[in-house]
This record gives sequence, structure tokens and C-alpha cells, in this order.
Amino acid sequence: MLNRKNNLVSYYNPFREMEMLERSLFGTPVTTSMSFRTDITDEGNMYKLEADLPGFKKEDIQLNVENEVLTIHAERHSEHEDEQKRGKYVCYERVSGSVGRSFDISEIDADKITASYKDGVLTLLLPKKEKVVPTAKRLEIQ
Repeated sequence: MLNRKNNLVSYYNPFREMEMLERSLFGTPVTTSMSFRTDITDEGNMYKLEADLPGFKKEDIQLNVENEVLTIHAERHSEHEDEQKRGKYVCYERVSGSVGRSFDISEIDADKITASYKDGVLTLLLPKKEKVVPTAKRLEIQ
């Protein structure tokens, strides 16, 4: 197939065709639950977790620790119900939805975790548990 814009050969992509068919039948797909990207660095005595959560307010983010598992959950609510005040939408891509991830923190001192949120990035400082050195103990035979 010849692409008339730049005269380059354009290869047939069946997945693109299926995606276009899906959009024509159902509109833009809405994802209600998805993930987000993180970076985790080892800072020596702690880990630093940085999670990209752009477009969320601090109040929309929940952090929970249960059974040595840290869960980050964020939920965004659509402002499209406000159509009467703003006018009729021509394109409707920003939707409500939630994102979430869970992390094993069995090596972390959960009571000392700190969190901050700035410019769409959630930062958690996760102090490592103190390593317990096993001691030898002699048992008496009775």
C-alpha cells in the first residue's frame, strides 16, 4: 500500500484494523483499572519508590499496609458530568478510572515509611528493617 503523504510503503497491520473497528463500534475504550510506572532505588538503609501519578490530587491517593504488603491506589473522577456549564464535548478522552499496585514490603519497617506527593510524582521512603543476627544457643540435656 502506498502512503500518499510521503510516498513511503505502508505495511498492512491487522491489529490497527481491529482497533479501528472496535473504536467505530464502541467508541474510545475506557480502562477502569490500570497500573502506573515506578522507579525503586536502593539508598543503602532504605528504598526510595517514585511512582508517576500525573493528574491526581493528593486526596485521591490512598496508601495502605496490610500483611507486609504496601498498596498504592489512586482514583480520578470525570468532570464530564458538567457538560451543561462547559458546552457540548467534541472529543471525550479523559475519563474516570483508578490505578493501583501492590508491593511486598517484608524487608521494610512499615512504621517508618514516609510519603510525599509533588508535581504528579508520589515518593515513598521505605526504611529497611534492622538485620537480626542469629545467635547460637547451647541447649542442656536433661
